[in-house]
Amino acid sequence: MHRNALLHKLHNYKPTSSVDAAAQERIITFVQNYPDCFERTLLVGHVTASSWLLNKAGDKALLMHHAKLNQWMQLGGHCDGDADVLAVAIKEAQEESGIQDIVPVSTEIFDLDVHLIPATSKEPEHYHYDIRFLLQVAGDADFVRNHESHDMRWFGAVREQLPTNQISVVRMFDKWIAQN
Repeated sequence: MHRNALLHKLHNYKPTSSVDAAAQERIITFVQNYPDCFERTLLVGHVTASSWLLNKAGDKALLMHHAKLNQWMQLGGHCDGDADVLAVAIKEAQEESGIQDIVPVSTEIFDLDVHLIPATSKEPEHYHYDIRFLLQVAGDADFVRNHESHDMRWFGAVREQLPTNQISVVRMFDKWIAQN
């Protein structure tokens, strides 16, 4: 996938709310305006890829407590120059969970989000233009937590059991539930 393929997917994405539509428009504009949008070296922001990862039965989703950001969130990360955001989402889910047998439920975009990443000693404040896919474990769902997370857990379809009320995570949860 290259930049134009991502733009095609973004234009075909069907937002489910005004917030979703605003994220879609911001990401389209960003990708059109920055040919290097997949590079972490683009200091104003960059495209990232993540996933709502389901177990084999499709009745649980895996979330991680991100060590650096200190919050519960979906698996995902930087594209580092790779314009194939679906492949990046799968690779990041594999790396962060240790689960190798992961497949897309759909190759279409599941969710979009634009969020501000706070400044650190190594990088300035910047935006992540996150492209999210619905992925599923096709085999063994035993995960192995790595250095990027404090914790990792499977959560069922009960909203009150989510460990966060972060809007973008709750939105993905709601989309998942609506599909069942």
